[in-house]
Parts: sequence; C-alpha cells; structure tokens
Amino acid sequence: MLARMDALEEVLMCKLDDGRKAVDPCTIVIFGASGDLTARKLIPALYHLFKEQSLPVPFRVVGFARREKTDEAFRAELGEALKQFSRTKPVDEKVWAAFSANIFYCMGDFGDAAAYEKLAKLLKSFGEPKLADNLLFYLATSPSQFAECVEHLHNVNLLRKDTNAHWQRVVVEKPFGHDLASAHELNAGLTKHAHEKQILRIDHYLGKETVQNILMFRFSNSIFEQIWNRASVEQVQITVSEKIGVGGRGGYYEEAGALRDMVQNHLLQILALVAMEPPATLEAEAIRDEKVKLLKSIRPLRPADVEKQVVRGQYFAGQVGTEFRPGYRQEPKVKPDSNVETFVAMKLFIDNWRWSSVPFYLRTGKNLPLGASEVRVQFRPTPSVLFAAQAGQKLDANAITLRLQPEEGITLRFNGKIPGTSLSVRPVRMSFSYESEFGAYTPEAYERLLLEAIAGDATLFIRRDEVETAWGIVDAIRAGWNGKPLSNREFYSAGTWGPVASDDLLAQAGHAWRNPLPMAPKTT
Repeated sequence: MLARMDALEEVLMCKLDDGRKAVDPCTIVIFGASGDLTARKLIPALYHLFKEQSLPVPFRVVGFARREKTDEAFRAELGEALKQFSRTKPVDEKVWAAFSANIFYCMGDFGDAAAYEKLAKLLKSFGEPKLADNLLFYLATSPSQFAECVEHLHNVNLLRKDTNAHWQRVVVEKPFGHDLASAHELNAGLTKHAHEKQILRIDHYLGKETVQNILMFRFSNSIFEQIWNRASVEQVQITVSEKIGVGGRGGYYEEAGALRDMVQNHLLQILALVAMEPPATLEAEAIRDEKVKLLKSIRPLRPADVEKQVVRGQYFAGQVGTEFRPGYRQEPKVKPDSNVETFVAMKLFIDNWRWSSVPFYLRTGKNLPLGASEVRVQFRPTPSVLFAAQAGQKLDANAITLRLQPEEGITLRFNGKIPGTSLSVRPVRMSFSYESEFGAYTPEAYERLLLEAIAGDATLFIRRDEVETAWGIVDAIRAGWNGKPLSNREFYSAGTWGPVASDDLLAQAGHAWRNPLPMAPKTT
C-alpha cells in the first residue's frame, strides 16, 4: 500500500505541473439559454475562462431558446447580466467585446425538429470544421426534456456515438431523476443516442476548489492517510448547513425536500471522496470506480434501521441573526400541513475493511444559524490515565476539520498546555487558510467544470452507476418514512441547529454534533 501511495503522490504532483488544460476548438451550445443559469453562471464562467486565455481558439457559444431575439440583443442582455454576476468588477469592456463577438443565438422549440436543422446550419456557417464537429451541448433545461433534446440532436447528426476524429458531449444539470426508477429511465434515454462517456452529469459542488482538495489532502500527505481508518478514527461528521430558508422555492421543495435536494448528491458525494480507497491512477474512471465502490459499501437501511438512524426536521418561525423568518408551512407554495423535511440527519456505516464500525454522521438543513460546509474527522481519545484529573472535560479528542465553505481551509485540533505553573490543558487549533496561503482568488465551480467538460475530463462529473447507487440509498430512507407525520421532536425553530431528535441521534453513542464556527473577522 505504501508503494501505491508513493506512486499516486508522484502522479498528483505531476498533474499540478501540467499547466493549462489541452482544449480543442469547439462550439458550446446552451439549451435554455434565456434562463437564469445562463446569465448567472454559464456566461460569467466562460467570460472568465476567456479572460484567462483558457478557452480554445477558435470557439463559439450558441444560445438555443424559444424566445425570438437577434444575436446583438442576446449579447446585450448577457452583457448587462455579466455586470451583475461577474466575480470581478468592473467588467473589462475590451475583453467582453472580444468574447461576445463569438456568441450567437438560435431560436427554436426543444421539440421542433426543424429548429435542430436550423442549429446544424448555423454551426456549419462558422466555416471552421472543428466548430461544427467538436460540440458541447449544455442542457440547462428541465430533466423531462433531456432525452428529447438528445434524440433530436442525434436525428440531425449533431450527436453521434461512432465519432473518432471529433467529439460531442452532453452536459446535464441535476436533479438526475427523483428516485431510482426515474433516474434509470432518464439515464436510458440519454444513453440511447450517446455513450456513457459522452454524458457529463454536473454537480456544481464537485467543482469547488476545496472539495477537489479532499483527494489531494488525503493521498499526497502520508501522515494523514496512515491514520485515515477505523484504528484511529472514532467518528466522522459532515455538515452542509444553509442560513437561507426555502423562500421562493417552496413549490420545488414540496416535491424534493432536503433528502432529494442535498443528501442524494452533495452529501453522498462528499462522503465518497472522504472515505474512498486510493485510486490506482488519477484517470477519471479510476477515481469514479472507487467512489462507486464506497457508495455500494454503505450498509443498507431497512425500515427499522431508518427509524433508528435517520432524522428529519422542519423549521418553524424563528430568528436567524437579526432577521425574523416565517415557518416552512408559511412559505409561498407550501401546503399548510406539509410534512416535507427541511432538515435531515443520519448515521451511516460503511462495511469495508477501512471503516468497519465507524459511524458517519451527515446533516443538512435550511434556516440554520450559519451557512457552512465542513467535514470533521474525529480521532479516538487517548486513555484517560494521565491528564484526566487535571483537564477533565477540557481534554478533547483530536480532530481534523476540512472547511469547504466559506473561509475555506483545514484545521487540526489537539490539546496543549496552558502557560503557567499549573498542569492545565485545553484544546488548541492549528489552522491553514486557502486565502492566506494562496490569495483570494478561487475559480467559480462552473469555470472549472466547463473547462473540464471542454477538455473531456470526466473526473468531476457523476457517472450513471454513482447516480443510481445514491438513489438506492435515498429511496430506502423514503420507504422507511412511508408517509409518517413529523413528530414534535422533529420540528426546530429557524435560527437553531436543527431538531432535538438530531441531537438524540448522536447521543445514542455518547457523541454530539460539533457545529461550524462563524468566520473570523478579517483584519485590515
């Protein structure tokens, strides 16, 4: 294993020195281009990639949507949106002018075959063969339209399985179904006219710099990897807390809930990266193979297990900071007697050699006191035979905390002697901050993901078996709930860290949640 780790570390470090991604000239076609995602995320991300000279030369961006508009009007709309959503302000007008000259618009209905013929004609008009053959289709549409778009693209020969000299890829946004059966149907529709390797399922969480750094932290630092197992680790806590409430998404949340919205994708993906075995290489399929193996190693939950290991919650009216928030049942488009969960906490076990008997605690929720995402790996305590009498409760367990957002960084918690004549001990922290070490710049998740899609690197995208395995876990939990109403112990006030039942879940094993800490004030 040590030899394998040394080889993997060498590959990791080499990959850092490779420089820019190799990208071929291509056209990026955005379906649903008049929607919010294009204006808020996709065009700003492409603009910044262009500004940093990371996009291929030449390239084109084509917006495909129902509304009638000219190329000039489309560019003007996007330019105004960029002023609002760009991560750097003000927008460089010269860079925008050069970038926007490559943006075009194609009006058409997603179900109209003639519109796809018009799209094919537009692509050929660009002159450069690669711009008409190297194609990235970004489906910023409803999932119900994914298969329809793919079929129409295939029918006009814009999406082919048998291409060798050129490439076509399809990017789809979550949700990837709403249960295992619908995910299977969706995947079957996508792969009818495209190979699995051409389908890139995007989860913006995997594009975050600190989420990607989990693998680097684990597998390029032998001092940590050697203690990353059941012999040293007592428990692992993964928290993704949101300070915001449901707000205007009440209609969506009534269908999804926190389990489908957050656990099925974000939390299980983080769990897989934290707990997976080292891959043989850094090739996309090797990494995704290990993630799937990990997800399949999660102990199945029967209905009786769900009752003991999973807690849901729903917020009622309360104070978040200085702001009063209404209860979930008072939010727009929410049923007055809704039992939909806005909070989920669970205890999972991974039945493999590395993690046998170690509990993994996952939680996520809306209207919590702080918006933060972090992983806390807590190590087994030392025998209480030396310092317990002097330190008592202050003798805390060692822990490593990976802060994914905000104030991204890594903290090592250990016990230290308080200066003085007495033998007094208290926990201290050794902290690493991304901003302090590397500067404030961190690329937006969509910048990284779009560049990876253009380069054809599927590492940060979710494979079909990952999606379906995760849905199997979530479906078992929903079956365990089976329409049961929320109990009094499952409601929580907005502005608190969740329901009492969540604390009870950990107390069963003598554990307690460690809540994320607020960001330290910046000094000037």
